[in-house]
Amino acid sequence: MMLNKSQPLSALSVFRPDISRLRNRWLRVISSAWGGLLLSCGVPGPESSGEDISGIRRQIYAGDPPAVKKISALVAGEPKGQQVIFVHGTPGSAEGWADFMLTVPSGFQYLAIDRPGHGGSGPEHAVTSLAEQAKAIGLLLATRTCRKPILVGHSLGGPIVAWLAATQPDRIAGLVIVAGSLDPSQEQIHPLQRLGTSWFIRNLLPRSIRNANSELMALKAELVKLQALLKEISVPVIIVHGLEDDLVPYENVFFMQSNLTGAKPVIEKRLEGANHFLPWNAKDQVTAAIMELVKTNEP
Repeated sequence: MMLNKSQPLSALSVFRPDISRLRNRWLRVISSAWGGLLLSCGVPGPESSGEDISGIRRQIYAGDPPAVKKISALVAGEPKGQQVIFVHGTPGSAEGWADFMLTVPSGFQYLAIDRPGHGGSGPEHAVTSLAEQAKAIGLLLATRTCRKPILVGHSLGGPIVAWLAATQPDRIAGLVIVAGSLDPSQEQIHPLQRLGTSWFIRNLLPRSIRNANSELMALKAELVKLQALLKEISVPVIIVHGLEDDLVPYENVFFMQSNLTGAKPVIEKRLEGANHFLPWNAKDQVTAAIMELVKTNEP
């Protein structure tokens, strides 16, 4: 809408519809340009509704590093059971694992976190460092006194759980990497992502998309750092990846197989016809991988 000379410049309400339309238009454009990767934990999403998971206990942990301030997590299952920690991609939240949280097997405790910079976790701004993300999540490992937890990471959650396993191997039982983006050579930055770092555009975007953009802009350099650490991973790793994943290409699996030289064993679960959204359309296969990992750790 154009503002003609007869309209008072102080009438801020005149601009609000335009700002809203501009914001919505930008969100449509930028979501399309990023190929849906920014929506990796929001589309298509779990079958369970917000009402379904409203009764799940939410727990708050003091953040580490201090800038994180707090880590918010959904917790379900048996307090002394085998703990499984779910780490979402970008953007996303603990609610992305709702279907899992409502079907916790006997003898297990499931814990789904809001990663730093997302959901109910601090800080307000993005935490682009994989090391800092892993350090914050590592706080939850210290809350257990029984069996070591299994970490499940989807999309960008994959490199985060890998960083944890490389730097704190004695505290982790194993990894399930679901459609994980670990290969730096596969990361591309779209011009609109750079535009999204400008002050004006950043202020049009919701926190989840704004922080996701910052994470993805930094991801290639962070994955280069991670690559040097992958050989330090010694726990069992199960890789679950769809052959039709056009957001995080299957070439990431070949990269992991070549670099996880110390992991014993590395098991590949190749899903024919499956795309990137495995937590919602391949729940049974992801659950089966978790159960297989538990058996791998049994004496």
